[in-house]
Amino acid sequence: MMIPDLYPRKLPKAILFDWDNTLVDTWQTVYTSLNLALQGVGRDPLTKEEFSQKPHLSIRDSSESLFGEHSEKGTQIFHDAIHKTHLAEITSFQGAENLLLELKTRGIYVGIVSNKEGNFLRKEVAHLGWNSHFRRIIGARDTAEDKPSPIPVLAALYESTISPSHDVWFVGDSIVDVHCARSSGCIPVVVGDGIAAQQNDIVYGKDCTGLAQLIATL
Repeated sequence: MMIPDLYPRKLPKAILFDWDNTLVDTWQTVYTSLNLALQGVGRDPLTKEEFSQKPHLSIRDSSESLFGEHSEKGTQIFHDAIHKTHLAEITSFQGAENLLLELKTRGIYVGIVSNKEGNFLRKEVAHLGWNSHFRRIIGARDTAEDKPSPIPVLAALYESTISPSHDVWFVGDSIVDVHCARSSGCIPVVVGDGIAAQQNDIVYGKDCTGLAQLIATL
């Protein structure tokens, strides 16, 4: 839980979070829904290992590679499957809400930048009763481009006077989150033990509890 020397060792003015598998555990819902969509267009389902190695692009950006000429059908099947189960199956990670409450106490601007479709994302946040934790909630298709583009980061900070810089931490679990942080000039902060955690020049928080422990030292 060290901060590399190239980044300031101080509290950020803003923290932007990824959603899926960063603050909440949703991988099984997404995995099952994606395999239903793949099989629905005649493609082989992914193993769990294959799924974990996907870059976690938005469906808008990945549908053609996933579903080929049946991208529209595959996307519809995927969204229908998510709609049926996502609220019943979502759970927050241990320490996630305590972390968000601590950030509010510290006066840090907090937002979400996710590649989950914006309408599903906001329903999940509301379902958990977490709307008050976030100033802006930006999902896929809410802006002209999705992560790793910096455009959603700009949208998430729109209601603040904070610019993307080393004053902003971008917290996520995937390589797309690291790329988004870097493309927008923010500090990449990684939770989890995936490929993203192996990147150079990141802040590694392990999980929500670990990130809270790091923040407590600043």
